Amino acid sequence: MKKIIIAAAMASILMAPSCSRTAQRAAADDDFNYHADRFADIEVLRYKVPDFDSLSLDQKKLVYYLTQAALWGRDILWDQNYANNLAIRQLLEGVYTNFDGDRSSADFKAFETYMKQVWFGNGIHHHYSTDKFTPAFSREFLEGRIAALPEGVAPENSAELVEVIFNPEIAAKRVNQAEGADLIATSANNFYEPGLTQAEVEAYYASIKKANDPTPISYGLNTRLRKVDGKIVEEPYRVGGLYSEAIEHIVANLDSAKVYAESPAQRQIIESLIDFYTTGDLATFDKYSIEWAEDTQSQVDFINGFIESYGDPLGMTGSWESIVNFKNIPASERTEILSSNAQWFEHNSPVDSAFKKEEVKGVSAKVITAAILAGDSYPATPIGINLPNATWIRAAHGSKSVTLENITQAYDAASHGDGFNEEFVIDQPTRDILDQYLFITDNLHTDLHECLGHASGKLLPGVDPDALKVHGSTIEEARADLFALYYLADPKLLEIGLLDNPEAYKAEYYKYILNGMMTQLMRIEPGKDVEEAHMRNRKLIAEWVYEKGKPDNVIEIVKRDGKTFIQINDYQALRGLFGQLLAEIQRIRSTGDFAAANQLVETYGVKVDPELHREVLDRYSKLDIAPYKGFVNPVYTAVRDAEGNIIDVNVSYDESYVDQMLRYGKQYNGLSKH
Repeated sequence: MKKIIIAAAMASILMAPSCSRTAQRAAADDDFNYHADRFADIEVLRYKVPDFDSLSLDQKKLVYYLTQAALWGRDILWDQNYANNLAIRQLLEGVYTNFDGDRSSADFKAFETYMKQVWFGNGIHHHYSTDKFTPAFSREFLEGRIAALPEGVAPENSAELVEVIFNPEIAAKRVNQAEGADLIATSANNFYEPGLTQAEVEAYYASIKKANDPTPISYGLNTRLRKVDGKIVEEPYRVGGLYSEAIEHIVANLDSAKVYAESPAQRQIIESLIDFYTTGDLATFDKYSIEWAEDTQSQVDFINGFIESYGDPLGMTGSWESIVNFKNIPASERTEILSSNAQWFEHNSPVDSAFKKEEVKGVSAKVITAAILAGDSYPATPIGINLPNATWIRAAHGSKSVTLENITQAYDAASHGDGFNEEFVIDQPTRDILDQYLFITDNLHTDLHECLGHASGKLLPGVDPDALKVHGSTIEEARADLFALYYLADPKLLEIGLLDNPEAYKAEYYKYILNGMMTQLMRIEPGKDVEEAHMRNRKLIAEWVYEKGKPDNVIEIVKRDGKTFIQINDYQALRGLFGQLLAEIQRIRSTGDFAAANQLVETYGVKVDPELHREVLDRYSKLDIAPYKGFVNPVYTAVRDAEGNIIDVNVSYDESYVDQMLRYGKQYNGLSKH
């Protein structure tokens, strides 16, 4: 699970204006409207694709066909998230586009908000909490509008869908992580046939895994489990299998894209991905992953497929996603410096030498410009990615890390002057160091997390990569975060020219602790635990170092005028605590110590102080900041000559959120027969 998700609760502080060059960039973009829509707890932004026009025509064609392949996978994710999602989307869009009543009425406004939430969540569950959305319009309103629809617009099972929408007991949670629950039976995702239990699924995977396999396939990555005659069988996602109709469109566009590949190696990568989609064979996916990881020369790049397993409570099956991008050559200098020093960082890590890699192979990193976001990376998107996920591939063939800087720039520009720092940061000197250094240190944190953190360490021989089960994602993200935090304060970053002030790291340290202990709580509903893996990771780290640093008062909770603030009294001691926890987290990961992982996560990463929670929610509510942010995509238009040949590709940014979602629903209806 190698993905950095932005903590939108911290969007303002995370991307605060931090130096003159940031301010100059924001000023240069004054004519660009980053804000696209606002509803419920969500703000939808736009992002620019700078330097697209500087690409060659063949590179533009490559991007164009890769973006088409990306967009055709949309419906796969919707169906993976919940079996009725596509039918509910059809129903909602039918009501919306055929509505002839008062669009200013309370019921219609609430209906429109609900529909926008469903679009943003790629289904009826919140993209982050995975709780089912609660409609604020009446059941009678929806039933009346369905009855007024033209024949053939509403799905045949509309009455059943209405019950799903309004009954809070049906499909209440897409991904349940509650300790002691049957995580399969109580999760509404569509990776497992209803009726299967967690015990059955775990027993099935245990029965098919090869013992002591040094190159294991990613079991379950591209399959749905169901029972046939009392036995569990896997239904693969492939041409001729599940999601075939959408996958055929993906393959067709990949086939067009490979004509414009930048090299024979990149053409082979695309062909191997096509082979994987055609056969569903996970050994072929490994072949593709190796080829992709080893291609460090292409300027245009992409991810496309069943990749991250956050949507599966057991961390087995991958949700479909795609990002198309091209290298930001000037900004990539810092990541190339990091990757060239990968062995030094590994050698000097504070973890036990038994868990370190003797030789770090093939670590490459770059800053990219995202050209399109799709599937599980849209509308909410990561700001950094490190792949492949397979531990043995990373050890033997290396990995690629990317930081999506045009996305972080969009957050930066959109969050200017929102009052977050003034409300939550303890004093002006701390705000000053955040303003001066947070932009660069936060980008460096992402670079270190993705480029070196995920690439560090090793599993001991015979350890199952899935040994940490439900806590695997949280522990892996904590491992990479701690690696990045520990090294942000290292003099090595000044030596290699990535920072110019030995105090700069304090900006990221303060932001991270504040977010982990307090401000990310605004994403949690009152009375609920922390469940999402990245949030658990941040809370685990912040709460652990706070608790262990109490004897020396490393971190202090300060009360002023009835408000809670975080004060860091000893930044170097805090760095030492990060190093201690990194050593333990790496030991847990390397040895597959599930009991220790469970103890850490459940003790420090889950439970919420209700009094502090109420305070954070109250203070945050007074700021005009949406807790969650995501994006509409640019629109790429192929310009063709009289013979139909593409002679240019234009990019535009003026499509609205509603128009884009409705267009995608019509143009990329990839599972109309599903």
